[in-house]
Parts: sequence; C-alpha cells; structure tokens
Amino acid sequence: MRAFFSWSGGKDSMLALHRALDAGVQVEALLAMFDETGTRTRSHGVPLALMQAQADALGLPLVAASATWTDYEAVFTAQLRAFAAAGITHGLFGDIDLQPHRDWEEAVCAAAGLQAVLPLWQQPRRALVDDLLALGYRARVVCVDARWLGAAHCGRVFDAEFLASLPPGVDACGENGEFHSFVFDGPRFAHPVAHQVVGVHELRPAAPAPGHYFMAELAAAA
Repeated sequence: MRAFFSWSGGKDSMLALHRALDAGVQVEALLAMFDETGTRTRSHGVPLALMQAQADALGLPLVAASATWTDYEAVFTAQLRAFAAAGITHGLFGDIDLQPHRDWEEAVCAAAGLQAVLPLWQQPRRALVDDLLALGYRARVVCVDARWLGAAHCGRVFDAEFLASLPPGVDACGENGEFHSFVFDGPRFAHPVAHQVVGVHELRPAAPAPGHYFMAELAAAA
C-alpha cells in the first residue's frame, strides 16, 4: 500500500501514522494544509518551520499546500490527484469516530481515485490516548476552543496532568474540537523537535470558521 497521510502534526495523526507504519504501509508523504499565507497550519496554527522539523525528525517528506477556507477542498483534491498520478493509492487519516469527517475524506479520495484508510476508526477514545502516552509520544496543546477550555490550558504538555485538569464533558482526545496538539517526540522520532512557547493569543476567526480560540505561539528553539 503506497499512501500519503493527511497530516495535522497532532497526537491522533501521530498514533494513526505509528499504527500504519507498524502494519507495513509505505507512507510517502505527509500532506499538511496551511493558511493562505503558507506560514501556519490551517487549523492548528503551527509554523511551517516546526512542521518541517517534525517531518524531518520522522524521516518523511512534508507536502505543504496553502488554501483559504473557501478553496480548501479544491486545493486538497488537486493535491490528491497529483499523488495518484505519482502512483499513490491510499490516503491515511487520523479521525476516530466523527462520520461527517469520514464521509468527506472518502469523497475527496474517491474524486482523486484513491482509497481512504482510517487506522483509529471506532477505537475507544480514552484507550487511544492511553496508548499514545504509553508508547512514549510527547505532545503540546497548541489550540483550545474557548467554549470548553481557557487560555491556561493552551501551551501545556499533553500528559496525565493535563488530562486530569480537563473539566467534565471535555473529551480526552479532543475529538469534538476542544483542543489540538503538536507532537514533538516519541519512538518514531530520530530526535525531539526543539521548540518553545513564546505566547498564547486569543483568536476570533472570521466566517466560515466562527469561534473563539486560544492559540499557543510556537517557535523553534536551539
């Protein structure tokens, strides 16, 4: 199986990648979607330099595509067609159990002649978190939805202490969008991704991505 990975750089992506590689999947590219400036990931706000450093530490090529929310699907599908033309047959995704996400992923893959594969699909959410931590992966929380979490949760290491601090009703996986993460070390990494949190900012994005968020400003570190 020759595949690309739809890559956020977060913990669910990492666990899905880990399992795919264990299963012998030939992962040929990490596809990360960036904002229209090409400098930060579209949903997590991680700088390009750190995403590249993460991919380098994992030993996998990073493909960075830039899009607005309006043309996101068109840009994504065009890149999938380019993958298909290069001989890639499958797309890997880190979603767990949200059916609308799977429906979209299967549709865009089908439009490019690819097959979508979701290694974490229908697995118990908390069991996935426990597996990730038991494997030794380390992640940092880079974005939180203010409907569920405050600025104090943003920028923290994703660990047992963070999980214990979550209020009732907040999913340990953040699968409902409560928070997003950036993985910086673990068994698939040749070395940790050196970084630092230089600030936490309030963000109120414009439509069609309404909401109120806190985002950690990450920078490379020596």
